Amino acid sequence: MVPFAGWEMPVQYTGIVEEHKAVRERVGIFDISHMGQLLFEGPGAEAFLNRAFTNNVSSLEPGHGQYSLMLNAQGGVIDDLIVYRLSQREYFVVVNASMIAVDEAHLRSLNWGEDVEFANISAVTGGVAVQGPKSREVFKKVFGPDAPYPERNTISLSVTEEGILYLCGTGYTGEEGFEFFAPAVTFGGWFEKLVAAAREVGGQPCGLGARDSLRLEMGYPLNGNDLAPDKTPLEAGLGFFVDLTKETFTGQDVLLEQKARGLGTKLTGFRMTSAGPPPRPHYSVWHEGTQVGEVCSGGLAPSLGQGIGMAYLPANLSKPGTALEIEIRGKRYPAETVKKPFYRTEKQS
Repeated sequence: MVPFAGWEMPVQYTGIVEEHKAVRERVGIFDISHMGQLLFEGPGAEAFLNRAFTNNVSSLEPGHGQYSLMLNAQGGVIDDLIVYRLSQREYFVVVNASMIAVDEAHLRSLNWGEDVEFANISAVTGGVAVQGPKSREVFKKVFGPDAPYPERNTISLSVTEEGILYLCGTGYTGEEGFEFFAPAVTFGGWFEKLVAAAREVGGQPCGLGARDSLRLEMGYPLNGNDLAPDKTPLEAGLGFFVDLTKETFTGQDVLLEQKARGLGTKLTGFRMTSAGPPPRPHYSVWHEGTQVGEVCSGGLAPSLGQGIGMAYLPANLSKPGTALEIEIRGKRYPAETVKKPFYRTEKQS
């Protein structure tokens, strides 16, 4: 257990590699109660969220969600998040645990007006992520054989005696799966049911260590490591989630100028090409004797059996196959840039 964003969080239950492989091969259960949940409602909610986030909320049909980002005036990333549209005027937003207070303060500074109602329900909501090829089996064991499985990027609500239950077809591992949010006072029971169902099909609970190695293999960014207030989503390779054609959103002018000028740096994936220690955040990255960056996220990829990482590099060095060196404890080890994701699931192959 380690302190994380004001919580005590499990790094591992039985072992990071074992938990990682459980998700890739069977199913894993992650406690994500630390993450933040925000509700927006009202006739002005859509317009406000479009001003606050990079993706186009107007394109969402009720019951669907999208990945998006919240930027500062300089175009840098404050947070990355998921926006779900519950109805024509209701939205459920999931944000990073360490950014809940920062996000709320920033959103309030944008002045959403009297036609938008807001509620931060993070403190009274628990969450769990069920990830892996056997997630459907776990779902049916817990919710019943006739319950509709949440398809990718969707959300459904159930109003029960214990409160509102949110079932979302999203995840952070690259595997099939879903996320489930419920009132915190009842969440211990839900977590135990899901873990018990997972164990029946060879799965297990998983901690922060496996969550990090799984998302890294997919090239998914981590806010605070790969995303930062001085880096734009275009530099981070997240342009797909930025709609530069919609009406003004915070930071849009900077991104338009950056796109027209061309990117100076890009968040680039790399893999180690010889035996040695895995790369870690803040290790320096070298090219032909010159330091060209530092590792943002890095570590061992259990599915690949090699060290991988991401770093902001000059755009001319971001082409796959570029030779690099990573300095680890005073010694430089060879590496090369690669296209993301590092690991491809069967559906992506």
